[in-house]
Amino acid sequence: MAGVNKVILVGNLGKDPEVRHLEGGSSVAHFTLATNEYYKDKQGNRVERTEWHNIAAWRGLAELAEKYLRKGQQVYVEGKIRTRQYQDKDNQTRYITEIIADEISMLGGRPQGSEGTAPQPAAAEAPTTFRQEPELDQLPF
Repeated sequence: MAGVNKVILVGNLGKDPEVRHLEGGSSVAHFTLATNEYYKDKQGNRVERTEWHNIAAWRGLAELAEKYLRKGQQVYVEGKIRTRQYQDKDNQTRYITEIIADEISMLGGRPQGSEGTAPQPAAAEAPTTFRQEPELDQLPF
């Protein structure tokens, strides 16, 4: 049986998506997502723990993220975990673990303090769920 690599997150965007347009015409959007959990410590005090996730969205999903997603907005992200390596400016090998998004859904209303950022589309024209369509070479047949 094949393995399963599936991640589901609900959290708030830590920054507006940063989109790069690559030579082959593809786009990639990167943003961070904060998820919070709460628990009580031994003294009975409520403790909040925030985990930050690096999210990458490709092609059409990247362009939709750039157009509609803003810092502070609550979103649902579904995708897979991927770890990659790269060389930093000092030629040291670095590793980054990120979530490759297959689906992003906007939750809740407009983020607080979004004035002064990129214009927000009217709610009626903004889709609430974006899905990454598979490339032809990714289809199993």
